[in-house]
Order: sequence, then C-alpha cells, then structure tokens
Amino acid sequence: MSMKPLEFDHRYGELDQVISAYLGQPADDEEDRPSLALQAYLRHTWHTRPWAIATAERQLREYARNPPGRLRLGLGEFYPVPDVGLPESHIQSWLLQLADHLKHSIESGEVPPPVAVPQTHWEWHARFPESAQFLGGWFSQDMPEEFDDHDAAIRDYAGTTDRQLAARLVGELYELLALDLDETDYALGVADLGMEVDPPAPYSPSGWLALVADRLSQFRADYEPHSSGT
Repeated sequence: MSMKPLEFDHRYGELDQVISAYLGQPADDEEDRPSLALQAYLRHTWHTRPWAIATAERQLREYARNPPGRLRLGLGEFYPVPDVGLPESHIQSWLLQLADHLKHSIESGEVPPPVAVPQTHWEWHARFPESAQFLGGWFSQDMPEEFDDHDAAIRDYAGTTDRQLAARLVGELYELLALDLDETDYALGVADLGMEVDPPAPYSPSGWLALVADRLSQFRADYEPHSSGT
C-alpha cells in the first residue's frame, strides 16, 4: 500500500522539494559549493519559507542514514529518489552532502544573493506558481483543440478560477513584466512555465502577458447583487 499523504509529508515532503529542484539540472554539488539547483532552492526558500530548510536538512539526513529496506520497497512506503545522473552507490553520500550544505547555510546565515531572473525550471515554477498553472493548463499544445482562440482560453480561466487566484496571477504577470527581459528570454520563460503555443499575432510574449494581465484585472464574475433591503 502506498504511503498516506500526511505520513509522506512528515517523512519526505521537504526532501521532495529539494530533489525536485534538480529537475533538468546536474547534481554537481561539491564540498565547498552547492550546485545551481541547490542554490535555487536555498534562494527561494530563504525568502519564502526559511523554517523549511531545517526540515529539509533533517529529512535528507534521516533518509540517507536509513535508506528503505526490502519490506518498505515491496510495500511502496518510501521515497523513490529520481534519477539525478549519479551512480546509485553515490546517492547516500550526495544526500548527506546536501544536508551539510543546508546546515551550513542555516548556521552561517549565508543566503544565495537574489537574482532578477529565475535560474532553473524549478525556480521559475516556485516563484510563479499561478502563472505555471495558467500557462501550462490553458496554453498547452492542446489549446487549439480545446478553445477557439487565445481570448477564449483567457475567458475560460477567468470564468472557472477563484477570483483570488486570478488576482494572484495578475500580480505574478506584472512581476514577470517587471523583470524587463528581452523577448527571447520572455519566450523561454513562458515556455519554462508550461506555455506550448505561440502568443497570438501580432503580440510579442511580453506584449501578450501585459494584455492578459489587463484583461484579468478588468474581469468581474457575473453575480446577482444583494438586495439592500429597506
């Protein structure tokens, strides 16, 4: 039987966040230098959930010191470390090295300096989660089959999404625009966030993001006004 969500999060939840940061990134951590992936995790987590770093350090160390045995492997009650490009024999020492980097960061107060532009796929999604939900969910390669055009997809998102989430998306889009990237980098950014279709002509990626933010800012869900009574 698979592990229940609460137990999984207690044992492996933050460990999973750390390992997920290595998606598409090399696990090339060294004793005196964390990898780009771990720097991205530390940079984002220090500024959003600093308390979680200690949890990640503990979970990494406990997993490395007590890898799953045959029984837990058979039951599926363990965290399967994804392929990060390292030999299986090196995984245990690598996890301990990650835990040491996290411990050092906590005890020394060393925080990776902020960067204007996310440096990894994980960091894009961690920093712009609602944008990833919007672009990956409504503008995947299936968009032309599901909607008549880009405007129809925007209207569907606005009409089916909680207004607070839509407002959060608007804020993220303005933050994206504030990065002031060139259009090539905006194209790469929205692709990293899950967009698999081009913006509609004649818009550039940034011009279309500005259009989306403007339209969602003006959107008001249909509702019956409350009676004021007399």
